[in-house]
Amino acid sequence: MDRGLVALARDRGQVFVSWRLLQSDPADIGFNLYREDIFNHKLERVNDKPVTSSTCYLDSTLAQGTTYYYHVRPVTGGKEGPPSATFFVRAWPFNVPYVQILLQGNYDAHNVAVADLDGDGAYDYVIKQPDFNTDPWREPGYWRRSRDTYKLEAYSSKGKFLWRYDMGWSIEMGTWYSPYIVYDLDCDGRAELYTKAGEGDPREIDGEVVSGPEWLVKVDGSSGEVVSRIPWFSRDGFDTMSHVTRNFLTIAYLDGKRPSLIMQRGTYGIIKTGAFDASLEKIWYWEASGENEKYQGQAQHGLISADIDRDGRDELVIGSAALDDDGKAIWTTGLGHNDVGYVADIDQARPGLEIFYGLETHHETGGVCLAEAESGKIIWSYQGKTTHVHSQGMVGDIDAAHPGMECYAGESDRSQFWLYSAKGERMSDKPFGNNVLAPRAIWWDGDAQKEINCEGRIFDYNGETITEIEGRVIGIADCLGDWREEIITSLPGEIRIYSTTIPTNTRRTCLMQDRQYRLGVTAASMGYFYPPQLGGVAMP
Repeated sequence: MDRGLVALARDRGQVFVSWRLLQSDPADIGFNLYREDIFNHKLERVNDKPVTSSTCYLDSTLAQGTTYYYHVRPVTGGKEGPPSATFFVRAWPFNVPYVQILLQGNYDAHNVAVADLDGDGAYDYVIKQPDFNTDPWREPGYWRRSRDTYKLEAYSSKGKFLWRYDMGWSIEMGTWYSPYIVYDLDCDGRAELYTKAGEGDPREIDGEVVSGPEWLVKVDGSSGEVVSRIPWFSRDGFDTMSHVTRNFLTIAYLDGKRPSLIMQRGTYGIIKTGAFDASLEKIWYWEASGENEKYQGQAQHGLISADIDRDGRDELVIGSAALDDDGKAIWTTGLGHNDVGYVADIDQARPGLEIFYGLETHHETGGVCLAEAESGKIIWSYQGKTTHVHSQGMVGDIDAAHPGMECYAGESDRSQFWLYSAKGERMSDKPFGNNVLAPRAIWWDGDAQKEINCEGRIFDYNGETITEIEGRVIGIADCLGDWREEIITSLPGEIRIYSTTIPTNTRRTCLMQDRQYRLGVTAASMGYFYPPQLGGVAMP
């Protein structure tokens, strides 16, 4: 991982520069920032003394409209280290708080994956396009015939188009048919792409795909070529098309040292889950049938890898149930399928992690609740009736007046909303924005609390707008600059990586070096988009 240096234009011709603090950095490290005029090649050190209280700098001593390269050098013991990669920026007289990557056509991205494809230490981006989604649920307005095929496209950290992988007609154009993740599973320093694949054109007359071979394929991250494949979990045992077409992928550190690939089929009925090593050899397989029948229908619309028992190894929270690192079921709440599901240290006064749930299934009581991650035991819950708590909800420490993280959820028909403190105090029954079910909590302005991203605005809880953004949010990750998070949005013909331009005197290590957070970013390119959460365990 490199310094992730980013330089962004602010108003009045200023440039805001930020970079990463790494886990390997000594506590007394400082930084010197340099800029080079690209025309006269004059190289200047911007700061008078090493920057030690943060990993950002607001440069106000430049010529408006001039174009520069910036780089940073670490300073330890009074000696400078090697320079970071450079970042190109023009000192515009207005605010440009994003990096723009132009796509190969005037289409929108449906998803984005963040990973280092070429081993240069900078994050690259793999999008899925176009932005079309069909859902297997058999109600009007859900399933639609696919008129095209999904394409996965890779772009470098500099915005260069790298390759395109066509998923083909055997993969319908919907979230549940087309999971993909990008990660360095084989630990060679370069990430690979893993996705579900079929063969040929097996569509029925109405456009559905109900038969034909199914594969998990490994795609080379530098070329976009398929290098290996293994069979996907079979369709056997599922009772409806809506149930059989739910597919998931993620990564977990099952031994605490090396990554394993996790594949899953099923959400509402039978569930098939398996782990594979870097050679795609099976480590274990688990199924919600037989003695595990009580786990049927206990999954959610995503997979969460987290060390919930604090043994140094990742477990899998598949929804209202958890699997141990050896593939054995640990617990189930028995509450059924949840839409909202986040694992985090929500209540810091309690040991370990907690899970905030919002249940899609009807409940007379307990449809919104907080549970212990290690045991599944319910800590507190809403004591009224819920019908269908929907979408992803939100968790995040957005209010300094209440210790811990706040938890938010809403009914699908917008008839009820809940905002809880970590202790289960109902803080509000009002929605964010115009009945928004899934606002996003992000670190943006530099204080301990997160800000809220909702309807194109970033704002403090009960506060004014800080920043406005454009496009549909498809990713949140600490992929550039200091520890604050970036928001990746999709617009016709481009993706934008929004990054803060607000100075802070707080410095902390890159969030991507927290294992649960990094794996949360990996899982965010498939299933529901659940923003990543810290788990407190460092990457190996």
